[in-house]
Amino acid sequence: MDADVPADGHAGRRGDTRARIQRVALELFAEQGYDATSLREIAERLGVTKAALYYHFKSKEDIVRSFSEDHFCRMDSLIDWARQQPPGPATGHEILERYLTILIEGSDVFRFLEQNQATLRSGDDGKHRFEQFRPRLYALVDLLIGPDATTRARIRTTAAFFSISASLMLYRDQADTSPEELRKIILEIADDLTRDLGYP
Repeated sequence: MDADVPADGHAGRRGDTRARIQRVALELFAEQGYDATSLREIAERLGVTKAALYYHFKSKEDIVRSFSEDHFCRMDSLIDWARQQPPGPATGHEILERYLTILIEGSDVFRFLEQNQATLRSGDDGKHRFEQFRPRLYALVDLLIGPDATTRARIRTTAAFFSISASLMLYRDQADTSPEELRKIILEIADDLTRDLGYP
């Protein structure tokens, strides 16, 4: 068995190897483009055999799909956490802050998806990514302001989530704004959009 192929039961190591493959693939996609990158090149950069790589991913499409799967898993974890918290402004702020953290930590992946929209849109995964996002967004809106909030309140809260993602995407590389300052500004605006909309 290849050294990078974990034995049954070694879930932690399997996860570490999977994350390493994702990181190296993302580096190569950024350096030479998604279309120009092969699985062989990813395996060579990793220093493993193609068989070891195939143990985790059978294609480049599988790697891209795993980016979305991981993102949605993190959103599901946020939703699960929020369901265990008392409703109110403090929990609402924490939901927004944790959502922003998810986006910041996945910013390299989102930059790749943004830069390769034309290529990735042709696949079924690209077409259905928003359909996977929609129910999770609805769940976060409900958790932040309550399921009985007005349509106006729901739209404002939805706008808060989109303002977080759009602002981060557009301004993350601004040389005159530090990451800490950008985070602070984005959260202030999201809080303003959701203030006094639902739970007292």
